[in-house]
Amino acid sequence: MTENATVPADFAESDRVAARLYTDPEIFEREMTQIFERSWVWVAHESELAQPGNFKSTYVGRQPVIVTRDRKGTLHTMLNRCRHRGASLCEKPSGKANGFTCPYHAWSYGLDGKLRGIPYPDGYEGVLEKGELSLKKLRTESYGGMVFATFAEDGESLEDFLGDAKLWIDRFMKQGGGYPIKVLGKHQFKFRGNWKIQLENTTDGYHFPIVHRSWMASVDAETADMMSFMTDPSAITHALGNGHSVMQMVPEHSDLDVDDGTEPLQARFDHVVAELSKTLDEAQVRKVVRAMHGTGFNLNLFPNVSMSAAFFRVLRPISVNETLIEHVAIGPDGPPELDIVNRERLRIHEHFQGPFGFGTPDDAEGWDRVQRGAHGGPDLPILVNRGLAREKASPEGWPTSHVTDETGMRAAYAQWKEMMGDD
Repeated sequence: MTENATVPADFAESDRVAARLYTDPEIFEREMTQIFERSWVWVAHESELAQPGNFKSTYVGRQPVIVTRDRKGTLHTMLNRCRHRGASLCEKPSGKANGFTCPYHAWSYGLDGKLRGIPYPDGYEGVLEKGELSLKKLRTESYGGMVFATFAEDGESLEDFLGDAKLWIDRFMKQGGGYPIKVLGKHQFKFRGNWKIQLENTTDGYHFPIVHRSWMASVDAETADMMSFMTDPSAITHALGNGHSVMQMVPEHSDLDVDDGTEPLQARFDHVVAELSKTLDEAQVRKVVRAMHGTGFNLNLFPNVSMSAAFFRVLRPISVNETLIEHVAIGPDGPPELDIVNRERLRIHEHFQGPFGFGTPDDAEGWDRVQRGAHGGPDLPILVNRGLAREKASPEGWPTSHVTDETGMRAAYAQWKEMMGDD
């Protein structure tokens, strides 16, 4: 660690970071402006805004926003703040509306954020121009159904920011089995720790068999065998640039379109196969059922969303030592015959990610402990050096090492360092 470090960027090195990155309120405040207000931050999946008039309220960093689809189908992200006196316009998490009216003085706005009406306008003659008082809008772009927004009015496009991660987004969406992906449901919880502790977790294969022993003991042998990647040399993690990384736990399920037909479908899904076979042909049934567990990789998109196996995990920093996590279950958006598939996918989701599941509560306990422990020995660094010596470039040029190595964390902190050093 740099002994004379004076700016936050100096607290992150290639193999370690300072513990104060989890505990220092001043660093947290700088992260909110230098990372969350300059990056592309995930705000929605397009299926949540399928129809004109659909809206979703969420956050970019700590700033409340509303995401909408207007009458022309265009997506918008706008500050959830009336231009008059600053009241929030929408407190509902989602819904359908013609526009938004401030409950305080009834200033009303369209789905595109334009100021439409002001009660008793005679008091504003000569002092107010409605065209200048639209809601503050963020740049909004989407890729593969994933909607992102940024306060940065200039700078790179979303596609440039995602870079090589786009290939993995495309692959992730193949778990629809030939159908689009839609959000099935979600739940959220808070943990008592810094947001970067969760960011590190998604491509941290090292913790899996230790933290998730109870989950491993609760699943059938076929599922457990699929997750036995700790000693599989083909299970690897890539750094994809711009802080993004992908951890391939089940490499043979990385591209679900690649299937030689020899892998048997899990016996636990025999009833699903029997039901689907009434209306779908054998190839379609195999494609949908083979994707029941999602893809065989976790994709981490810096700074706030991961696409993990069969769900999205979204983080929202609340304070230096508190983070909100939202787990979003997804499934194929197909005909009613697929309802049985999505019911099974929800049961799988609940088994690991659900509030009474076997996986997430154990993760959250570990995250809490990291935060508490980081207050001890503040001069001792947090190590992210596992596998550094065996990291090599893949044929694509991506820094790559075993799935248990900390390549993903190093990728995230390299991006963190670059953004925190950019004053």
